[in-house]
Amino acid sequence: MDFPFLDIVFFAMLAIFLGLRLRNVLGKRTGLEKRRPDPFKPAEAAPQPADNVLRLPDRDRKALETLAAEEDTPLARGIKAIHQADPSFDEAGFLGGARGAFEMIVTAFAKGDAETLRPLLADGVFQNFKRAIDDRVSRGETLETTLVGVTAAELVDADLDKSTAKVTIRFVSEQVNVTKDASAKIVDGDPNKVVTITDVWTFARDVRSSDPNWMLVETRAS
Repeated sequence: MDFPFLDIVFFAMLAIFLGLRLRNVLGKRTGLEKRRPDPFKPAEAAPQPADNVLRLPDRDRKALETLAAEEDTPLARGIKAIHQADPSFDEAGFLGGARGAFEMIVTAFAKGDAETLRPLLADGVFQNFKRAIDDRVSRGETLETTLVGVTAAELVDADLDKSTAKVTIRFVSEQVNVTKDASAKIVDGDPNKVVTITDVWTFARDVRSSDPNWMLVETRAS
């Protein structure tokens, strides 16, 4: 009658032993494992069939095809110079990363999330964004932004100054922006109106640096 009980005790001890071994091998979560994704880092995709390819929106793809056909323009020469300094530079991949960065920055700015903005922005741009966030907070206002979508992202300029590569992109996006005061009263914008906004952003990185990240160094409206 004692054997079933001993079997239960034995298997329980075995389960505890295996659990401790797995914890030693795999480690335990510390809360530091999560890292903010780099929007410009190429995704490590699994091998896919030849006919299953990632496609840019038609408007962006046509813009890249036009760029490839125009070899003797300032933009084409700038792209070529960046290629020569950094052979890993890829226009299509860069555009995809820039779209991701645009969405992250617009969303973080609306939320007042300076922590997310900091690694994506150059010092001067970050200070401007942070000042605007602080001014909004001091007035007791909140900004609600719904990024409906980025309808176009077009390369408009590229340059290599010594070791600094700069690429400028014109983003066309559809957004709903509403600013509310401390009492939740709308002071600007219309929650039922989608507006088309055009932004021209310049990203830069040192091609001699081991850091592959691009940073937003300039913004302007168009």
